[in-house]
Amino acid sequence: MSLFKARDWWSTILGDKEEFDQGCLCLANVDNSGNGQDKIIVGSFMGYLRIFSPHPAKTGDGAQAEDLLLEVDLRDPVLQVEVGKFVSGTEMLHLAVLHSRKLCVYSVSGTLGNVEHGNQYQMKLMYEHNLQRTACNMTYGSFGGIKGRDLICIQSMDGMLMVFEQESYAFGRFLPGFLLPGPLAYSSRTDSFITVSSCRQVESYKYQVLAFATDADKRQETEQQKLGSGKRLVVDWTLNIGEQALDICIVSFNQSASSVFVLGERNFFCLKDNGQIRFMKKLDWSPSCFLPYCSVSEGTINTLIANHNNMLHIYQDVTLKWATQLPHIPVAVRVGCLHDLKGVIVTLSDDGHLQCSYLGTDPSLFQAPNVESRELNYDELDVEMKELQKVIKDINKSQGVWPMTEREDDLNVSVVVSPNFDSVSQATDVEVGTDLVPSVTVKVTLQNRVILQKAKLSVYVQPPLELTCDQFTFEFMTPDLTRTVSFSVYLKRSYTPSELEGNAVVSYSRPTDRNPDGIPRVIQCKFRLPLKLICLPGQPSKTASHKITIDTNKSPVSLLSLFPGFASQSDDDQVNVMGFHFLGGARVTLLASKTSQRYRIQSEQFEDLWLITNELILRLQEYFEKQGVKDFACSFSGSMPLQEYFELIDHHFELRINGEKLEELLSERAVQFRAIQRRLLARFKDKTPAPLQHLDTLLDGTYKQVIALADAVEENQGNLFQSFTRLKSATHLVILLIGLWQKLSADQVAILEAAFLPLQEDTQELGWEETVDAAISHLLKTCLSKSSKEQALNLNSQLNIPKDTSQLKKHITLLCDRLAKGGRLCLSTDAAAPQTMVMPDPRTGQRIKAWTLRIPHSLSQHLQLMEAPKSQ
Repeated sequence: MSLFKARDWWSTILGDKEEFDQGCLCLANVDNSGNGQDKIIVGSFMGYLRIFSPHPAKTGDGAQAEDLLLEVDLRDPVLQVEVGKFVSGTEMLHLAVLHSRKLCVYSVSGTLGNVEHGNQYQMKLMYEHNLQRTACNMTYGSFGGIKGRDLICIQSMDGMLMVFEQESYAFGRFLPGFLLPGPLAYSSRTDSFITVSSCRQVESYKYQVLAFATDADKRQETEQQKLGSGKRLVVDWTLNIGEQALDICIVSFNQSASSVFVLGERNFFCLKDNGQIRFMKKLDWSPSCFLPYCSVSEGTINTLIANHNNMLHIYQDVTLKWATQLPHIPVAVRVGCLHDLKGVIVTLSDDGHLQCSYLGTDPSLFQAPNVESRELNYDELDVEMKELQKVIKDINKSQGVWPMTEREDDLNVSVVVSPNFDSVSQATDVEVGTDLVPSVTVKVTLQNRVILQKAKLSVYVQPPLELTCDQFTFEFMTPDLTRTVSFSVYLKRSYTPSELEGNAVVSYSRPTDRNPDGIPRVIQCKFRLPLKLICLPGQPSKTASHKITIDTNKSPVSLLSLFPGFASQSDDDQVNVMGFHFLGGARVTLLASKTSQRYRIQSEQFEDLWLITNELILRLQEYFEKQGVKDFACSFSGSMPLQEYFELIDHHFELRINGEKLEELLSERAVQFRAIQRRLLARFKDKTPAPLQHLDTLLDGTYKQVIALADAVEENQGNLFQSFTRLKSATHLVILLIGLWQKLSADQVAILEAAFLPLQEDTQELGWEETVDAAISHLLKTCLSKSSKEQALNLNSQLNIPKDTSQLKKHITLLCDRLAKGGRLCLSTDAAAPQTMVMPDPRTGQRIKAWTLRIPHSLSQHLQLMEAPKSQ
């Protein structure tokens, strides 16, 4: 983040629900004080006129009572306020206030009081002009080259320019071809009025031509007036800018040159006196107001431009020099000298947020307080946990909370996945290489039994699967209502998800007698997406780099009956061989043995085997359940593919290390960027500017490096997320193979999943490697330990990114070795000393020693060695 920020020097909120616009703000020494300090004059559409002189005790203070010099209710909407020499016989400054049907000129004076807060200010009406036409805006200046006084020109809503020579009305002229009023400004060097017509043209009219043109009371031209061309109002020059203008300002370099600045809806123009374009700047955002002023560099102009994104940009000609954030959207911006502070930027929003700010590089000195660290007493935590569990049981037995069966019937959630694809795919912004990505509709039905409040449905699927909508809100005000919502699921990116299972979670509140606001409850329902959503029939491959074989205890089943939607042709080969082509590009081949009870899955990528293997086992179980077979079982007798698994771990870890290096390098370049900014700011603040010595070139080069590094970090994060998804697929496959290899129960497989898949998404602060290493080390230290020495080892309480993955791979290998030697996992809540026992080795039949460790239930994972039946 840049050091250049807008610092709040003084701010206040004007009125209550008042509205303001472009001409409602003015800065000038309206009371003609001797110190020459500017005052802030603000008028509102509610008719209130306020004059402020901020004197904050410290930076960022709000408005104090003494800051408001004067507040007057003028009872008519204030369209514009200006300060100038509007009274004859004196060159003192007076305040001109434009109403819709009236122009008033006031003198503002202050009287010193006897105490600090006793100064009194008052407004005195010098003169006023009642307007015959509704006014739009006004401008002032020394029309006709008159020195020592300012004349006022008012533009009406129907296109009439009314000129007032102070206390007297001079003349009025209609603009030719008028439709809608535009911004109006006066150029003293060319003595002309400049506006933008409804034809989107910048037009300039000489004051002398206006003065000698036909009187405005005679709009109908006669034949005699047509012949006398000197009486007609002729435009001096025009320029088509092609868009409506928001404002016009005129800035003079010196007596011989001036520039006309026009702020359009999408462009910013700088014109010469004769209407030629000096330069223009295309804006990437919608501007709200602007203010040009002379730059310190000779021949250049600085311009403040505010936009509707709460940003304030400072341009030197067309070059962006500064950008800062504002707390509101300004409709008017001014620069003045307040309280001996020069160059204060004053902004006003349409709802009355008035702020004085300056551009500075004050660093943020806030630091988060240190969190007190203390040692945890697990014995006390166990006692407290038992007490809390007792309280929960007592509350469940008491009145005021409904029984479990009734609570389960509060809300029923069911999910139905459509068996067919959507007729029109709902996939948008996909990054998959195929021409058409299918989508499938999922319907979630909610049926309530009682009145429920604030029911929110959240749906989650594994990335890169995407939902068209994942959040829904319901109000069940009456019982027995049924609500159904539908959404579509599709594959967004060009790689394979780790799971096809989705989850629909509903959180709601049920009011009770004791708690009218309701007790929060959560209910969830899982659903499974079809394999064909991410996979197409493919050509089988005879060779592959990675293969696994699944053994069964039943005769082989025809693949056509298991995967009816993936047969590309009906021949005999399709009974035993089938190919799958994932939308992400991977290809997998499934083979069923004709003579043995085996199935082989093979692919070029190890992680791509997971989904087909899992789908095969699930479909085999469903097939035999329908046949009434209850003793169907799968097994895996091959060697564990740890080397292929370790390659995926190394690739994921390499991307993490690369991301850490890129972030460090980006931080260094950001520090360098801020250091160059500080040097440049010191040069710009110097009263006698020194040469930049190519600091601007160095700043530009550093900025490009920061952008390139930020792009590299973003690209690496995308690759890391994709690698983590592939790693999760491979982890699921390894857990499945270990469970089939050692015939683990569902509870034991759940413990492995908790150890190997603790994170939904890893970050640089907490990654997969260190988390899994800590979990596996805990398993090896407790339920899979071989001696009391291993149980006495203390694990590191801090999870830091490791130097490499050798320790993790060693622990995974050791885990498989301990499981192969008869180690088992189970849950226990009893705290007791470990006991030795004798159990047979499943491979050799010899007796070996093993341990049963009982762990206190206060730990996050309760692991224990399962007791095997003692040999007779």
